[in-house]
Amino acid sequence: MGEGERDGDGAETVRCWLVERTYTDRGLVDMVYATPDGARVRRKQVSTTVMRQRGQGTSAAVEVDRDDLEPVDDDETRERYAAEVERVREQYDPDDEI
Repeated sequence: MGEGERDGDGAETVRCWLVERTYTDRGLVDMVYATPDGARVRRKQVSTTVMRQRGQGTSAAVEVDRDDLEPVDDDETRERYAAEVERVREQYDPDDEI
């Protein structure tokens, strides 16, 4: 699905791209996926142990329900996220592991 499509439940989804990934000292990975304009994000925290056990990687993009997105209030962060989305989109397909 791409920008503005609806899933099987009728919820509108948006393709968001990985713009930030941070490893914590507690064995967690904090990931931030942003909309192409950098204005909205979905934050996700996953255990590195669980990722290894499930053989899960980090995909370049995910489909997110529009209602699950949070606004990015800071202009500088929004611009940085938009630039990072552009860079990731140029280098990876949505399902690629990065």
